[in-house]
Amino acid sequence: MSPALTEPITLAGRVAPSRVIFGPHVTNLGDARSFSSRHVAYYERRARGGCGIVVTETASVHPLDHPYERAPLAGDGSSGYRQIVRACRPHGTLVLAGLGHRGLQGSSAWTRAPLWAPSRVPDPATRELPAEMTGEEIGELVEAYARAAAICVDADLDGVELDAGPASLLRQFLSGLTNHRDDGYGTDRLRLLREVVAAVRARLGPDRILAVRLSCDESAPWAGITPDVAAAYSRAIAPAIDLLTVVRGGLFSPESYRPDAHVPAGFNDALCRRIREETGATVPIVLQGSIVDPQHARDVLDDDRCDMVEMTRAQIADPDLVAAVRRGRRPRPCVRCNQACLVEDFRNPVVGCVGNAEAGDETRPPVARSGCADVLVVGAGPAGLEAARVAGGRGHRVVVVDRASQVGGTVAVTSGGRGRPEFAGLLEWLEQRCLEAGVEIRTDTEATAADIEAALAEGRTVVRATGGVPRPPGFPVTASEKYATAAQVLSVARPCASRMVVWDPIGGPVASAVVDHLLRHRLEVHYATGDAIAGSRLAPTGDLVAFNVRMQRAGVARHLGYRVASVDPEGVRLEHEVSGGTTFVPGAVLVDCAPLLPGDASERPGVWSIGDCVAPRTVRDAIREGYRLASAL
Repeated sequence: MSPALTEPITLAGRVAPSRVIFGPHVTNLGDARSFSSRHVAYYERRARGGCGIVVTETASVHPLDHPYERAPLAGDGSSGYRQIVRACRPHGTLVLAGLGHRGLQGSSAWTRAPLWAPSRVPDPATRELPAEMTGEEIGELVEAYARAAAICVDADLDGVELDAGPASLLRQFLSGLTNHRDDGYGTDRLRLLREVVAAVRARLGPDRILAVRLSCDESAPWAGITPDVAAAYSRAIAPAIDLLTVVRGGLFSPESYRPDAHVPAGFNDALCRRIREETGATVPIVLQGSIVDPQHARDVLDDDRCDMVEMTRAQIADPDLVAAVRRGRRPRPCVRCNQACLVEDFRNPVVGCVGNAEAGDETRPPVARSGCADVLVVGAGPAGLEAARVAGGRGHRVVVVDRASQVGGTVAVTSGGRGRPEFAGLLEWLEQRCLEAGVEIRTDTEATAADIEAALAEGRTVVRATGGVPRPPGFPVTASEKYATAAQVLSVARPCASRMVVWDPIGGPVASAVVDHLLRHRLEVHYATGDAIAGSRLAPTGDLVAFNVRMQRAGVARHLGYRVASVDPEGVRLEHEVSGGTTFVPGAVLVDCAPLLPGDASERPGVWSIGDCVAPRTVRDAIREGYRLASAL
C-alpha cells in the first residue's frame, strides 16, 4: 500500500509529519541579507497547517553570490535559522536550509565583482560574461558550502538542501551547456557536486538530512542535462544523500521550473518516475512540478512515482492545505497564474498570492471585532466575495447582491479555457466558504441607489464592489461590428470573424489569453502593441518567452511599435508610432485589451468601495482590498 499524503516519513532518523514539502523560493521578506521576523511568521504558518518539511529560501553560501537585493546569505543566517526552527518545531515540521550559489545566473550589481562560472558562458538573459573559476576558487566554494552547513548545525536545523536546480552553479558544472573545462571538473562534471556533498555531510553528520535539488532535464538535448544524463548522476549521488528532488529547467529554460497554467499540471510526473526507477530504493524521491491539487498528489504517491510531493505554490495559496486534507475539506486552490508568487524583480515585491491576501503578510496583527454588524455587499466579484467571506467568518450578518445570474463578475466570464489561470475554481471556493459562513448571496438582484439609502438608514454597513466599466476606444471606430472587447471575445465559445487583430496597449496577461483563445479556433490572428516586444509585462509570470514562442509557431503576425489608427467597415488600420508607416488588415475585427475604467466609487459615510470600482487592477488587488476591509469591520 502506497503512503498517504498526510502520513509521516522518516529521513535520517527524523520524522516529517506529512509527505508534503514547502519548497525554497524567493520571498523578498529579508532584512538586508538576513532572515527576518516576516520569514519566521511565513514559515511557521505553513508548519502550523501541517506541512511535513519546510525548505527555507535558498541562501548564498559565498558573499560574492548576491543574485537579488534581499537574497539571504548563509553567513548572516544563524539567528534567523534559530528563530525559524523554534517557530516550526512545535508543529512537528522539519526545517531544511536551502543552500546554493547562482554562478553565472547571478548578478554583479551589488558585489561589483565578476560572476563565477565553470566556463566563460554568458547568461542568455543578462548577457554578462562570467569569469572561469580557478582551482583555488573551486576549493573556496566547497569550503563555503561546508561552513554554511556548520552554521545550520549550530542553529539546530534538521538538515540542508543543496541547490543543483535550474539557476545554480552546481548545475552549471553538471551541464555541457556551461561546463567546457578540460580539467578534472570538466572531464568529470559530477566531481564538484560529489565534493560538496561529501564536505557538507562531514559537517552535518549522519543524523541530519542532506537533500539535493537536481535539474534532470534542461530541455537542451544537444549539450544540456538530459533525463539519461540525470539518471546517471542520480544513481551516483543517491547513496550519499537522504532526499532527492527532481526538477527541470536550465540556462535556456528557467521558466519550465514553476510554469503557469499554460503547462499542464503533472508535467514532471514521468521524469520523476524515471529517476525513481533508476535509483531504486536508495533514496526517497520528491516530485516537483505544478502539484497544486491534493488528489493529484495522492495519485502520484499511490502510483509510486515519488515518496514525497513539493506543493509550494499550493501552500502559498492555502497554508492549511495538509490540515484541510486531513479534515476532508477543499483547500483554497492555487490558480497557477504566477502573478504574485514569483517575485524576483528589481522592485522587490514581497511574495504573495492572488487568492490569499494573508500570504507574505503574516505579521500583520489581527483586528479585534467590535460587535456584530449587518453588512450589505454590492457586487459578487472577487473583491465582494472575499469581503463577504471574511466578514461572515468574523460573525457579521452579511448579504451579497449582484445583478448578474452568477457570482464572479467579469472574472467568471473570462476565466475558462486551457492555459488560462483557473480562477473559476477560486471563485467556487470563495462562494462555498461564504455559504458556510452564513452569508446570503442573491444573484439577479440589482442594488439601486434607493436600496443603498435604505440599508444605510437601517444602520447597515455597505460595501460597494461593483467592478469597473468598459473603456471607450481611444481611436475612431466607424463600424461597431468590427470592434470587440477582450471580455466579449473570451465569453463566447467561438468568435464570429475569421481574422482578428488583438490590440494590447499594456502587454499583460489579458491579451495573451485572447490570443490563445483565438488560436484554439484556428483563426487568423494579428497581434499589435506599442511596445517593442510582445507581452512586455509577462516576464514576472514566466510566460514572456513562451507567449512569443506560441505566437511564432502559430503564425501570428506581430505588429510591434504600432498604434491603432482606425477601425472601419473595411478592416483595421495600424500606424507605426515612430515612422508613421501604416499597415492595413482587411476584413479584421479588432479585440481591444485595454484596461477598464473605475466604476461608481463615490464616497459617503457608511459606504466603502473596493476593487475595480475604485481603480481597475488585478484579481490580487481586489481580493486583498476585500480582505483588509472586512478584517477591520
